[in-house]
Amino acid sequence: MTEAHQTPIEEVLSLLDLEKIEENIFRGVSPKDRMQRVFGGQVLGQALVAAGRTVDGRVCHSFHAYFLRAGDPKVPILYEVDRSRDGASFTARRVVAIQHGRQIFNLAASFQVEEKGYEHQFDMPSVSAPETLIDEHTLRLRDIDKLPAEAREWALRPRPIEIRPVEPLGFPDRGKHAPYDNIWIKATGPVPDDVIVQQAVLAYASDMSLLDTSLLPHGVDWHSGIQMASLDHAMWFHHRFRVDDWLLYAQESPSASGARGFNRGAIFSRDGVLVASVVQEGLMRPRPEKS
Repeated sequence: MTEAHQTPIEEVLSLLDLEKIEENIFRGVSPKDRMQRVFGGQVLGQALVAAGRTVDGRVCHSFHAYFLRAGDPKVPILYEVDRSRDGASFTARRVVAIQHGRQIFNLAASFQVEEKGYEHQFDMPSVSAPETLIDEHTLRLRDIDKLPAEAREWALRPRPIEIRPVEPLGFPDRGKHAPYDNIWIKATGPVPDDVIVQQAVLAYASDMSLLDTSLLPHGVDWHSGIQMASLDHAMWFHHRFRVDDWLLYAQESPSASGARGFNRGAIFSRDGVLVASVVQEGLMRPRPEKS
């Protein structure tokens, strides 16, 4: 399929199909319509794929990443993988993303031979089924006239991940809310069975909404003149899952301080299995009112 006819999820899968240019070195690109900076979820997914391409027969159980500089969407990103350790059960990899000769991002990932052992988990929140809810795109269309002109094109753009809020909070004037937000998420098309691709797409999706949770108690959003940016991102994968089936993303923000918002997420399959956990801290710096 040509690039011009790709659906949004096909475009994401294409972005994750990195070019190998040398042993342990891969090249990724960004969508051509990104104007200002590379989306953090894209870099997370691409770096995880780069690490996974150097591992055989083991599955990523966790990664920890730091965003160091804004990515430039106009030039490729080089991903350099350090094969830190290959042990009897665990494999460690470190990935550095480079643009213009400087690190923009780094990721440490751990892979494990799949094993059986003791199991327990928290229960999934009791929420409405996704089929009974309205998708976020439809909700944005309802309020399109309330958005600034420069934000309308962004609001109308098709997304690779469908989001259905359990309790819609309003858009864009949502007021103040407790720092909790449950949403159903699903890829808008099929995703290959390859476990590293499934994980990379979920990593991509996990960065789309989590940082917003720290804004909920303050009655502000991305269009309120707040300087927002992901600082770090960590994920733990507990069980296999399908990102092209509905997953509940239970998000909460226990704290905000020092112009940073701290957020946690628990991701459940439809049948209540906790498949992944997420932690993220992000910059949420109030900007002075323009006079």
